[in-house]
Amino acid sequence: MSVDRILPLIVAVPLFGAALLVGAGRRLPRSAAEVLGCLLAAATAALALAASAGTPSSTARPLEWLGGWRPHGGAGVGIVLVGDRIGLGLATLVSLLVVAALAYAWRYFDEPPRRHAGSFPALVLLFQAGMCGFALAGDLFNAFVFFELMGVVAYALTGYRVEEARAVQGALVFGVVNSLGAYTTLFGIALLYARTGELGLAQIGSALDAHPGGPDALVIAAFVLVATGLLVKAAAVPFHFWLADAHAVAPTPVCMLMSGVMVELGVYGIARVYWTVFAGPGGIPAPDAQRALLALGALTAVLGAVMCGLQRHLKRLLAYSTVAHTGLFLIGLAVLTPEGLGGVALYVLAHAGVKAALFACVGILLDRFGSVDEPELHGKGRELPWVGALFGIGGLALAGLPPFGTALGKAVTEEAAGGWATALFVTVSAATGGAVLRAGARVFLGLGPVAGSRAATADAAEETTGKAEEPETRGGRLIRVPGSMLAVPAVLLAGALAVGLVPGLRTGTGQAADAFTDQAGYLAAVLHGRTTEPASTPPPHWSTAGVLWDLLATALAVGLALLAVRRPPGAEPARWTTPLRRLHSGHVGDYVAWFLAGITLLGVLVV
Repeated sequence: MSVDRILPLIVAVPLFGAALLVGAGRRLPRSAAEVLGCLLAAATAALALAASAGTPSSTARPLEWLGGWRPHGGAGVGIVLVGDRIGLGLATLVSLLVVAALAYAWRYFDEPPRRHAGSFPALVLLFQAGMCGFALAGDLFNAFVFFELMGVVAYALTGYRVEEARAVQGALVFGVVNSLGAYTTLFGIALLYARTGELGLAQIGSALDAHPGGPDALVIAAFVLVATGLLVKAAAVPFHFWLADAHAVAPTPVCMLMSGVMVELGVYGIARVYWTVFAGPGGIPAPDAQRALLALGALTAVLGAVMCGLQRHLKRLLAYSTVAHTGLFLIGLAVLTPEGLGGVALYVLAHAGVKAALFACVGILLDRFGSVDEPELHGKGRELPWVGALFGIGGLALAGLPPFGTALGKAVTEEAAGGWATALFVTVSAATGGAVLRAGARVFLGLGPVAGSRAATADAAEETTGKAEEPETRGGRLIRVPGSMLAVPAVLLAGALAVGLVPGLRTGTGQAADAFTDQAGYLAAVLHGRTTEPASTPPPHWSTAGVLWDLLATALAVGLALLAVRRPPGAEPARWTTPLRRLHSGHVGDYVAWFLAGITLLGVLVV
């Protein structure tokens, strides 16, 4: 089967599987529903891997016009799936992470209240279909449809334990903020359609470039609106408030997917839309796009790192580290070069494995002890040495310890950005890695003083503690950790290590980044079926300076962790952090106000 024919199957197989599980889930035994879900997710992963391996070169762009509706004279109304290496790589990453999440949940995850054995794997497969479809979509409207399919399923998965008020509240905040982002994206698509009469990414880009001379107010407004919706999903500041609330209540396998790949798809969407639609002479000038992405990226990285260090709720801690690293991804993207994009691609690939592994370890703590509160878990993790080892390795990898892929991606990206960005990358990586290592030192090694009875506790509106959480396992708390729950984070961390060690992956990523940033080549392939070779740039590689900066970030992370554990757990945070904590109030009305402020800020930065 040709690669072109495989592309629709990457979306259709999980959709079919979800429909099958919903229809037959009440009649299937629990084990059969879970095995079927894993097999269908794995089949999709195999298809994505086969398509990626079967692509003639890293610069090729296989595409499939669904229903045979090909464009005529450069114009068309058909739906196209484009399988360039970056898109196929993301679809593969999504599918492998879905397999990991379902394997983690296999046999242990608590069933929903109505005892429908197929509901959870069906929702996860729908989630997979939406993410894969978004990664491969070649027209803006259907990318939006897939994005919203992904979002709607994510709302349901976040509030999966509907019997708990906190889960419903987290899902509601998630739904409201992300729905506002969807409305702005749809409005931006409408403006582009009004200007060009097209919905395909290539067609819109070609139509805008037919009128060079810089963008007018309508094009700028369209870019800001479309980008806003994508930045909401990417949890960029000030659109990030929903993320920690959602992660605090979502089931652990869902957190693995949301922080591992869903948030990163928002960054991918920004890159895809800019380089196919707005990078030409009729789009947004590069300096304006750089200014906006750099400002939002730096703000996101700093705020995420600070909030990460303030958390005692382990899921919220990991969620804010995701926000911080999203900022680093945006800074790498702001370079607007293949080198920057290649570094970000490697960074995202390894970060997905590391972050999913860390959430898996936190899920084991939750199911064993009924808590994700750092002070309450002090020393209890000693009886889980393997979990502690995996958690510590994950913290070091998050900080940028060579030869993990996170270290390689960070080094390549910060070298491409240069200047002050290097210091920011080192600082943010050290801060987030140090927060994880601090929590690991307290929980698994019992370092530092034990929390006293009068330890200060932040207001629940600012920060939940993570105490008295309900385990996600059938029958209550775990007595013995299943082997599958340990194997999943170990395999994920091994994958993150392989990203930094496999030379062919670095070379292929560099070539894929060259093709991704070649707007003229994309337009020629989609509109006219012509294959062109982009300008070649050096592939991502290890450098002495990069390794030294990575080692410095790792050493700083360890030092920060050792300093932090000396403070009493739950001690009152520094007074200067109070305004930041109050910003994260948990009130959806406040988040809507910040959403509107974010649109204004983005517009000011672009103009």
